[in-house]
Amino acid sequence: MNNNCLEELFGLEGRVAVVTGGGGVLCGAMSRALGRVGVKVAVLDLIPQAAQKVADEIKAAGGAAMAVQCDVLAKDSIEAAARRITDTWGRVDILINGAGGNRKQATTSPELSFFDLPADAVQWVFNLNFVGTLLPCQVFGKVMADQGEGCILNVSSLNAFRPLTRIPAYSAAKAAVSNFTQWLAVHMSQEYSPRIRVNAIAPGFFLTEQNRFLLTDERTGELTPRGRTIIDHTPMSRFGAPEDLVGTVLWLLSPGAAFVHGVVVPVDGGFSAFSGV
Repeated sequence: MNNNCLEELFGLEGRVAVVTGGGGVLCGAMSRALGRVGVKVAVLDLIPQAAQKVADEIKAAGGAAMAVQCDVLAKDSIEAAARRITDTWGRVDILINGAGGNRKQATTSPELSFFDLPADAVQWVFNLNFVGTLLPCQVFGKVMADQGEGCILNVSSLNAFRPLTRIPAYSAAKAAVSNFTQWLAVHMSQEYSPRIRVNAIAPGFFLTEQNRFLLTDERTGELTPRGRTIIDHTPMSRFGAPEDLVGTVLWLLSPGAAFVHGVVVPVDGGFSAFSGV
């Protein structure tokens, strides 16, 4: 396969991407990868320093990037980000919805039973993961509808397929993201343009700052019982590295995936394929 063929299938150079949660571990890796292949990257994050760090790394490697502080739960904040991006680069070709997370108060434990989970904590987790995906799709999806083309990539989770113990709010919210991904794919095609694609990835177990010390012991670095169970049920026998998401992300965003629409792709080292026996 020659370089021209590769470019036709997978080339993204010159496109404009918006990445919410772009200052985080996983979406930071996606943002840097997009920068390396010639995409102009708007790194959106609630924490401006985190967004700026990733944007600076992209620019230091020769790419084009801007850092934009943005609250994905405030539509006016997202609209302000969209205006800044379109004023600078004229369009938005790609939206990656990566903002999300869990909260200890919405997680069951020996100290906090399911029956005592506070509703406000559950609502916070649901809002961040689901509403924080829906609102950017409204704002940037409108830009794509006006253009007649674009690509939206949501970040669901393995939890959407097989809910994990202890995290009912997060699992339910990510299931909603998967369902919404399919709904939006149909809606955008039927109501606006068949050249607007919507898909999602469902990462398995990746070590991030959010879960590192749930899966590994902070003092020794050894696996916790939960971490050991995960590795024992992952056929590839390891946690994912952020870079393990890059190939799937680039494929789903590329011309080579032009007929891939409304799917949720697991990237989990085989966890979802293993019955445990």
